[in-house]
Amino acid sequence: MKGLVFTELLSMAEDAIGEDAMDDILDTLDLDSDGAYSAVGNYPCRELMQIVGAVSEHTGLGTDVLQHKFGEWMFARFVEGYPQFFEGKTTALEMLDAIENEVHVEVRKLYPDAELPTFKTEFVTETDLKMSYHSERPLVAFCHGLIEACVAHFAQPGRVSVVTQPGSTTAEFEITLDRAA
Repeated sequence: MKGLVFTELLSMAEDAIGEDAMDDILDTLDLDSDGAYSAVGNYPCRELMQIVGAVSEHTGLGTDVLQHKFGEWMFARFVEGYPQFFEGKTTALEMLDAIENEVHVEVRKLYPDAELPTFKTEFVTETDLKMSYHSERPLVAFCHGLIEACVAHFAQPGRVSVVTQPGSTTAEFEITLDRAA
């Protein structure tokens, strides 16, 4: 897993609970990296899950809640760091539909070793998108946070529903935007 995910998780956690508390948490974990991450490095997902679990324990928030919040955090970082991916997109559904065949294509050019999830999308109507998510990693709640942040970013009232099994690495999302009155 790309180090950018780790560095951003640590930034979010430090912002929420403080740098000292985060350092203390990292000191308690048995991490091959010793908690030192480079944005361009590659690290095992199990370390990410260890950090999420430890922050969850420290804060009392569930791991899915933390993953969801982290998805929202990462979306803001994507908007800030990769504005070119958003150019020409006028709706959240257009952006979500572009992830697999536009965004991930460009990510693979920059990081050929990136292990990305797979998204399949299907427009049910112009305001309703079904999105299948598959990953080798247990990050469904993270993905859910990304999707909800995308809908909020485009300021379009709507709903995101998800169907998954506990602990699953796949999910079916349905994103429905409210029709303009």
